[in-house]
Amino acid sequence: MKTASFLTALAGVAAILPAAGAIAQTAPTTVEPMVPAAGTVLDVSAEGRTTRVPDLATIRAGVVSQSPTAAAALTDNAQRMTKVLDALKRAGVAPRDIATSSVQLSPQYRYADNQPPVITGYQATNTVSIRFRDVAKSGTILDALVAQGANQIDGPNLSIDKPEAALDEARADAIAQAKRRADLYAKAAGLRVARIVSIAESGQDTGGSPQPMMAMMRGAMAKDSTQIAPGEKDVTVTLSVRFLLN
Repeated sequence: MKTASFLTALAGVAAILPAAGAIAQTAPTTVEPMVPAAGTVLDVSAEGRTTRVPDLATIRAGVVSQSPTAAAALTDNAQRMTKVLDALKRAGVAPRDIATSSVQLSPQYRYADNQPPVITGYQATNTVSIRFRDVAKSGTILDALVAQGANQIDGPNLSIDKPEAALDEARADAIAQAKRRADLYAKAAGLRVARIVSIAESGQDTGGSPQPMMAMMRGAMAKDSTQIAPGEKDVTVTLSVRFLLN
């Protein structure tokens, strides 16, 4: 009898334990609200900024061919593009920095009043996107491409290859700007900054925004070598910072 009573008691304890575990798992976690219960809340938007010299130039180079037939246009275009790609390899541009952007074949029409359009030939276009990691040499390579048959060039788009460190500098500057502005508002209101409640990054610019594009056609190039001036790029980060004033 004693053994049976003991086993019955153990079963009762086992039935209670899972329920206690479930209660422990669903216990609410205290999370501080975004708007504190006491004090004055100040929201500040601040832009941090730093500068870098671009170390990456992206340019699109293309070959445009025209012939009476589609096959002839494609053949001529392929031969010219092969020379362009060979010139890029000789210049030391890595294969990973060369990518085909577009290949197009379109008929050319002659239009006359009150008559249907007539196909007069075909135009083939092959364009590649090229990244130059030595910006200073990109102008010289462009001249070589034109000499090898490239007759359409757009660019350059100057950017920063690895902007992470610059972005971190801009973030630190944005925090400093936000703190300075919060202190100004607090002083004007007869309060003081107690602490930061929240920080949210609302935007960034890595310095890769497109530059005005330039177009070059074979025969229109100057005799002097093409020069690419990198200049400087602004790297910016915008933060939204919430302060508690009291």
